[in-house]
This record gives sequence, C-alpha cells and structure tokens, in this order.
Amino acid sequence: MSKATPRRRLDVVVISDVHLGTYGCHATELLRYLRSVRPKVLVLNGDIVDIWQFSKNYWPPAHMRVVRHLTGLLAKGTRIHYLTGNHDELLRRFAGTRLGALSIANKVVLDLPHGKTWLFHGDVFDVTMRHARWLARLGAHGYDTLILLNRLVNFLLAKVGRPRVALSKAVKNRVKGAVSLMGDFEQTAATIAADAGYRYVACGHIHQPTIKPIPTEGGEVVYLNSGDWVENLTALEYTTDTGWQLYHYATDPLMQLPALPDPDDLDTDDTRLTSLLAEFNIPQG
Repeated sequence: MSKATPRRRLDVVVISDVHLGTYGCHATELLRYLRSVRPKVLVLNGDIVDIWQFSKNYWPPAHMRVVRHLTGLLAKGTRIHYLTGNHDELLRRFAGTRLGALSIANKVVLDLPHGKTWLFHGDVFDVTMRHARWLARLGAHGYDTLILLNRLVNFLLAKVGRPRVALSKAVKNRVKGAVSLMGDFEQTAATIAADAGYRYVACGHIHQPTIKPIPTEGGEVVYLNSGDWVENLTALEYTTDTGWQLYHYATDPLMQLPALPDPDDLDTDDTRLTSLLAEFNIPQG
C-alpha cells in the first residue's frame, strides 16, 4: 500500500466561506486539503456552516467528515479560532467563548513575525448586509439555486464533450464586485487596520481570493482575502519563512492525484459530537 504524503507544516491556515450544508460546498475537496496540512493555528473566518440555508434534509456525509476532522485537529493540538460571519451570525451570541483549543469570536489579531494581522469575516463593511439584510438573505437562496443549475449545465456539457462553464462564479463576481465597489470594502478594511497599527488585514465574505498592498493615510497595509470553498477553493497560508501566501486547490499538483487512504485519519469518533447531532436529528454520515 502506498504511504500517504507527509502533511505540510504551517504556522497559520485561514479558510472562509465553506458554506457547509449547501449544495455549492466542496466539502470533499476541503477535506483533502485539510488532510494535506498540519497547521499550528487554524482560523475559520466566517460562513463555515451556512445557518441561513441550513436544512436537516441536506447534510451529506462529506460535510460531516469535515466537522469530525476539525474536532480531530483540536485533539491533535491545533488552535482553532472560529470567527463569525453573516451566514453563521447566530454564533455571535457566543463570541468570547473558549473551549480548550477552540475559541469563538468576531475578530482576532495574530501577532506574527511579519507583522500583526487583523482577521474578521468582513460582512460589517457590506452595504447589503448593513442596509438590506432581507435582500442579502434572498440573494443567498437565489445563489444556491444557481449553483444547482450550474451543476446541471456542466453535467450536460460533459455528456457532449464540451468544457465546463462557471455561471455561478460569473454572477457572484458581478454582484459582489458591485457591492465591494459601493462599500469600498477593501479600502475601508485597510484604512481601519492602518489606524489600529496592523500590518495585515484578512477577510473573507466577498469570495475574491487576493493578497495585495493598499496605501492608506496611515501607511501601507497588506489586504488578504481567503476566498471560498464554493467556487475558488482557496485558503491563506502563513509560515515564518514565506509570510502570507494564497493556496489554490486547482493548481496543487498533489490534489490532482488520486486520493490515498490516510493512515492517520483524524475523523475519530467523538461521543459528545455524536450525542449533540443526535439531539438535533442531524445525519452523521
């Protein structure tokens, strides 16, 4: 039997906008990525579980395996910061909670060798979230329908040998791009970060993975966005040697190889988790 590839050791990994519990979530790909790394700190930067669209009728085994893997990481010593987003905003009432290596918060600052990094989801700067919450919720449900339509279109295209299309991504980029422009999302985040003395600011929310310097009156700030696990399949990674870098699942040669059995599978049974899921009648895969 082939041996599993050793995990990459990282100081910090940031993922956001996973949207567990929706059709657009790429839980299988996310799990493969998480099994390929061993971070000291993992930041879940909002919209990890999509409570807005959560349904007990749709919770595939792959989504459950992601949750089990995260609990396994805690058992292995990884510190996890769960930062709340708009799709999991119900967790904001628990901000400040600490359970061993797990903390729930609205924001966190990491004091890293390359400079202090301020992390938060970013919906606070979104015009639709601040002034038309009902419209944002309506858009989220419509977007999930578009994801299903996109999958059907790509299935039919594959049958006739035609390349895939990204209808959902094109629409999302246009809509979120307009919101970002109206709210001056990136500039606002960078300006506030500079005023607070932070060198980096990391967000999610707009599903646009990037790392770029932004000039402000208080000095230059490096703006980072971890993207998402619906269309882009991206993450932010940090080590003291390389600093912040963007990870792209699609360009990772390891992820293009067939998946191998993991001899150190972290999806261990957790009786407390199992009991909680049973109480809410959530399938455990």
